[in-house]
Amino acid sequence: MGIYVNPGKVAFQKALNSKIYVDKTLLIDVTNSRIGTADCFLCVSRPRRFGKSMAADMLVSYYSKGCDSSSLFAGRKIEDKESFNTHLNQHNVIRLDVQRFLYKESHLDTFIDRIQEVVIRELETEYGEYFSPSPYGLPDALEQIYSNTGKGFIFIIDEWDCVFRLAKNRKEKQEEYLDFLRGLFKGAEYVDLAYMTGILPIKKYGTQKVNSDEVGREARLGGSAVNIFEEYSMVEAADLAEFFGFTENEVLDLCRQRNIDFPELKRWYDGYNLNGIHIYNPKSVVDVMKRREFKSYWTQTETYEALKVYIEMNFDGLKEDVIEMLGNGCCKIDPTTFQNDMTTFKTKDDVLTLLVHLGYLTYDMNNGEVFIPNQEIEQEFKRAVKVGGWAGLTEALNSSEELLKSTWALDGNAVAEGMSTIHNETASILKYNNENSLACMILMAYYSAKVYYMNPIMELPSGKGFADVVYLPKRDVDRPALVVELKWNKSAEGAIRQIKDKEYASWIKDYTGEILLVGINYSVEDKTHTCVIEEYVI
Repeated sequence: MGIYVNPGKVAFQKALNSKIYVDKTLLIDVTNSRIGTADCFLCVSRPRRFGKSMAADMLVSYYSKGCDSSSLFAGRKIEDKESFNTHLNQHNVIRLDVQRFLYKESHLDTFIDRIQEVVIRELETEYGEYFSPSPYGLPDALEQIYSNTGKGFIFIIDEWDCVFRLAKNRKEKQEEYLDFLRGLFKGAEYVDLAYMTGILPIKKYGTQKVNSDEVGREARLGGSAVNIFEEYSMVEAADLAEFFGFTENEVLDLCRQRNIDFPELKRWYDGYNLNGIHIYNPKSVVDVMKRREFKSYWTQTETYEALKVYIEMNFDGLKEDVIEMLGNGCCKIDPTTFQNDMTTFKTKDDVLTLLVHLGYLTYDMNNGEVFIPNQEIEQEFKRAVKVGGWAGLTEALNSSEELLKSTWALDGNAVAEGMSTIHNETASILKYNNENSLACMILMAYYSAKVYYMNPIMELPSGKGFADVVYLPKRDVDRPALVVELKWNKSAEGAIRQIKDKEYASWIKDYTGEILLVGINYSVEDKTHTCVIEEYVI
């Protein structure tokens, strides 16, 4: 048993000894099915606090020849699978936590050599007679061992991407690292399985070229370095979605066992949408179970300062999107342009995609939209804008409750006045030169609606057109539905008339509760809002 070659089961044993453990051993059945196949390369990226290291420790404990782990898996879900006994402690394992070699920036110049040195040293203990050290390093040693013994290796690599996070602006070090991975894995017959995990997906290259020499190098890196890995991420989790965090049923079971208010926990920590599966942040759920207190636990390992840096980037429409999401809205993005690093940003979509991988947003693959997943993360956004260049936004959000009450009271003048105040307070954030900015301001104004209403529906197909914004009350909440129509340099009365003429409320013909029609107009000339609110009569 070594530290890096055929390590033991201690790390996974500690996880099992914890007061709270959720059985995720069925992941092993997935990885077992990949052993010795062309699909044996997996890269699984997910945010901090989502159990990456625990999954890696579990796989090491199960596969490693360096220990007997049968007792640890007794009674676990994987035990009933046909492949369980076939691979239990039957493989040579190389376990690397790249961050252990890079806990200081100065290590960037030596970490690759250090990795090869420590692994080769341990290989010599068991396989020294089968290989001779050479200038070609670790790949050559493994190749010699495989050639002489016919025994392959399973690679478990944690924090594989920390190079790209620590060396954000040192492209030469990033490329050197990818060269090392290319030499280690490309065409290597000694690889039975390679499971890499980190925060970022595989780094993309080949999109920016300056001359023909660079084209050749970039194409070589992008085309053959690590593209052999099948990627699973917060953008596309595929069939591994249930292993990215705690599922709703798992969280519900924990709440029942410990008498925790599940609806309240759901409000705080639900919302990560992976292929239609609700996923909860494991660390936050565990903290609630232990401390019995609902709050944001995110700042224990992440600071809002990191979020602040990204949402204040100077991309057109980025701040409007953030405000829209704070108002429970969703934003369309194209995640395919993201270069899978923390410095290459061309559009706001790249920034928002990074926030998905960091866990600050979640991505709805079916609709191509991102949104703030839950109240915990919303608290981090509010902290970030409070200290950033978002003058007036905090005040606008705080005044939302009064504006909502004025809407329910059919007080159009008070609503118009509130809208004007919010506009003045946020003029430095919103360009406010089109109806999109007006819609963004409406979501901000009705920020408090999230307590009483489901997520707002933007441009709901209805009747003979599209209603701009619709708020539907939550189940068992006695509040009127809101159908909001926005106008630009026209009239609030015209907005109400359009709702009626185009039958925007027809979608709700079977709805038995109260419905309010809200028409809002913004006049560019005198920079004022007008509002008309009426009860809808079916």
